[in-house]
Parts: sequence; structure tokens; C-alpha cells
Amino acid sequence: MIEIDNLCKSFTLHNQGAATIEVMQNANLSVRAGECVGLIGASGAGKSTLMRMVWGNYLATSGHIRVGGLDVARAEPRQIIALRRETLGYVSQFLRVVPRVATLDVVAEPLLALGVETATARARAASLLTRLNIPKRLWPLSPTTFSGGEQQRVNIARGFAHAYPALLLDEPTASLDAGNREVVLDLIEEAKARGAAILGIFHDEAARARVCDRLVDVRDFAVQAA
Repeated sequence: MIEIDNLCKSFTLHNQGAATIEVMQNANLSVRAGECVGLIGASGAGKSTLMRMVWGNYLATSGHIRVGGLDVARAEPRQIIALRRETLGYVSQFLRVVPRVATLDVVAEPLLALGVETATARARAASLLTRLNIPKRLWPLSPTTFSGGEQQRVNIARGFAHAYPALLLDEPTASLDAGNREVVLDLIEEAKARGAAILGIFHDEAARARVCDRLVDVRDFAVQAA
């Protein structure tokens, strides 16, 4: 479902004389349906860079990133938008939503974008918000007013609203209490059971041990200093 072949990435610093920094070379990685692969490595090793390339926010310098058959490294913007709508979900550490949109509709939006009936989409959203312990009195409010922990749980609910065939998870259990952490791990296991391919960053070692089938150290892809 997710296939990374000979992926390389460099950044050009245009404000520093167009200096080029090589950060990743010859990365190879695959994530099968129903499998969760955890990315490990020290801070700055390239975990987030790799995830952002799979998501299509960073352009690969060379190589291939195939998600559900689409090569993200060479796809047109409209193809990436369709991929994100239908195939590839992403739970980041930060909630970014349009202000003044009710929390229930923020979570339901991925389903509404696919043409799911409003009542069905909101029912799914309500189920997830209930599981993640977001009080019902908050559902009509914008999550931009919520605490950091509440925003994180809304972000998780939104990311799991649609049954994406592939998922990117960036620290999904960070800063959660034990009860909500358990709910998130259950959601990940349920996604695996239905066949989702999951690529994630988990600094929580116990969570990593529970849901990850194997680990990949991104330091193996780092450009070695001369």
C-alpha cells in the first residue's frame, strides 16, 4: 500500500546563497495492508521529513513514493488532493481547521467530502468524539477554543472518521492521559484489523511495542558526512 523506493531529499537554502543540504538518500521502505511500521531515530534524523514527503507536503529530490498505486513524488496537485480525500489519512500533532466550524462538523468533514449523507457522517463523528471523551456540550463549538489535549483528540477523531486504506500518524498518543491513550491505541488496532497500512512516529515506547509490527530507523537513510 505504501512503497518508498530509492528516495532522496535535499533542501536548498535560498536565503543563504542557495546552499544545499542533503538530508536523505536511497530510502527504501514498504508498509503492507494491515501493518503498522514505526519510524525511529533521534530528533532531527528525518522522521517528520519522510512523513511529509509521503503526505506530499515536501517534494522528493528523486525516487518514488507510491501510495495505493499513485507516485506522490510525481503526482499533480489534483491527484494528491484526491489521494488525501479517499486513500491517505494523516493525524498530525496540530489541529488546523477553519475557525467557527463546529467540532462535530470538523470531525465529520472527511466523510462529507466523500459524499456521505450528513446524518451518517455526523453519527460517525459523534461516536468518535464520545469514545475520545470530548463532552457533548463542546460539539457545537469550534475546537480552536479548546485545550491542547482536547484539540489533539478532535484531530484524532477527524483522522479516523473515514476508513482510509493508509494512515500517517505523528505522535498520536503524545500528552494524552492513560484513558484516552488506550482509546487511541484501540483505534489503531481496529484500523490495522480492517487492513489499513499505517506509518507512524511513536515516542511512547509502550505504545510502539503494542501497535507496531516493525520499526525502521531513519538514520539508515541519512546522508553520511564526508
